[in-house]
Amino acid sequence: MSVMGPHTGDPVWCREFGYGLGRPDGIMVLKYRSAGVLEFGRTRQDFLHQLYWSPDGMLTTLVGATPRFVGPQEAFWSRRAVDHEVRAADRQTVYRICLRQAPPALDAYPVGPASISPEAGRLVESLARPGVEEREALRIRSALLAGLALTEAGYLAHHAVGSGHARTVARELTRDPGDPTRLEEWASRLHTSVKTLQRDFQREFGMSFTAWRTRLRLSAARVLLATEPVGAVAHRVGYASASAFVQAYAARFGHTPGRRPPG
Repeated sequence: MSVMGPHTGDPVWCREFGYGLGRPDGIMVLKYRSAGVLEFGRTRQDFLHQLYWSPDGMLTTLVGATPRFVGPQEAFWSRRAVDHEVRAADRQTVYRICLRQAPPALDAYPVGPASISPEAGRLVESLARPGVEEREALRIRSALLAGLALTEAGYLAHHAVGSGHARTVARELTRDPGDPTRLEEWASRLHTSVKTLQRDFQREFGMSFTAWRTRLRLSAARVLLATEPVGAVAHRVGYASASAFVQAYAARFGHTPGRRPPG
């Protein structure tokens, strides 16, 4: 199915995969990809819980007046009847999972980010393919929902391979990339040394804290640039000046903000 982006006029590629839809334990997985910004506008969904996940980029989410971000290792959860807005950057894949029953780990959680394990992510992708039999799909659904977690401990169990210090920092910064907290302060909060925390970033992400934070900020900026001016985006993701942001953005993506890449 192909529809048009709500504000850009760009075509949105969407495929729907439904299993056991007449049953309480049914599941629908919608796979989206857009040539432009992909936006799920503020809306009430009175009959379905929803989970949004993108394996290849950031999602910006809005509940109330404060935008927050969700990275690829977390999904955005919304119970039925909760107003929310979710946006992704151009050329980004987003999965939207619709459920009648809430996952056990999120049953009392109205709205917000939740950890999704690597295996649960693979299961989402496996359901968004033709030819999956309903009985197998419902088995996969159960395993997928078991791979969701709300707590920091659940997030670290899903993703950390070292001490968990770097992942703890990453989880907090992903939700607010403009957070100016320095590495020294993070180390103090976690009761560890700067050297240990820096080493943990290298082990977990293959790069320094500074390099990882820069990549995060620029990824978040891609989502915001579709609707906000460059100066506002630069400030929102933690840059002191628009010129510094533009320089970093061009170095990362090969083009300046506001210019879409060819193709």
